[in-house]
Parts: sequence; C-alpha cells; structure tokens
Amino acid sequence: MFNRLHPSILLIMLVLLALLTFWVTTTVVPSRTDQGNGVHQKPDYIIENLSGIRANHESTVQRNFSAEKLLHYLGGDVTHMDNPTFVNIESQKPVMRVKADKARMSGEGENVYLTGNVKVLRGEDSDQITMMTSYLHLIPDENIAKTDKTVVFSRRNTTINAIGLELDNHTGIVQLLSRVRASDY
Repeated sequence: MFNRLHPSILLIMLVLLALLTFWVTTTVVPSRTDQGNGVHQKPDYIIENLSGIRANHESTVQRNFSAEKLLHYLGGDVTHMDNPTFVNIESQKPVMRVKADKARMSGEGENVYLTGNVKVLRGEDSDQITMMTSYLHLIPDENIAKTDKTVVFSRRNTTINAIGLELDNHTGIVQLLSRVRASDY
C-alpha cells in the first residue's frame, strides 16, 4: 500500500508540517520586537505586604520601607511598588518619611521614582515639615530628592508653593527652582 503513494502526497505532507511549525513559532514564542516594550514581559516575582530594613552600621543610617505590592521585572532590572513608604533614620538628623501611590526602582535601588500622591514628612510633631507633589526622584545613597513638578510645603502656619525642587537631606538644604510663592496665615 505504501509503495503506491504518489510523490505529491509526500510533498503536501511536508508543506503541512512546515506550516504547522511556522504557526506554533509565531503564536507561542513572542517576537524579538515585542520583548523590549513589555507587551509579553511578566514579573519574575511578586511580593505582597512587604517591609524591610536597610542599615549601615558604620554611619548609623537606617532605611525602612514597606509596600502593599512589589513586582520585579528581570528584563530591565526594574521593580514596581504599590503604596510604598520609605523612612530614613539618621543620627542627629530629623526623621524623613516618604509615601506615594506608586514607585519604580532601578537596579539595587540607586534611583527611586515616586508617582501619584507623594507626601514627604520631615521632623516630628510641631517642628514637622510636610511636602506634597505628584512626582519625586529619590537618590537614596546620596540622600537627595528632586522633582520638576508642582510642590507644596507646609509648616505650622506657613505654606510655600513652587515648581521644581532639589532637597539634600544631609545638609537640610531645600532649593526651590521656580514660581515660588509663600503665604503665612
């Protein structure tokens, strides 16, 4: 029976096998152009309700952090956080607390980009300074925070509005970049 198969049937079967292979390759394996834009990128791990401490015992600096959800993406070594809170405790310096709706961290945390309702609290009780903005770039190892968005500071009866800021937590110097307005009530 197999001796009588026509050569065109073998050719048709070979073409069908090639088409099946092509279909499987295009539907199952994402193309190289899609991998770069995150369309097919999935987190390599997800952590919910996390908290941690990063301490430097030589300089007595302690950084606490927490988040409702953390997603780490291996492709760009990027970490996303939902509702993060960062606390910076340093001897002889006021405590600094930072909260936001979202955060994106690159690498080992060299740069942290906070978005949403970003709130910074520096100091305690009556001496506390509150800062609100929609975006803040933190550089934790240098204790620097920057933004080019609208910033609102409040302390006791004083409110300061500005666009853009550079804050150095080591020195306590805050530089407001433009359109600075202050009101005392």
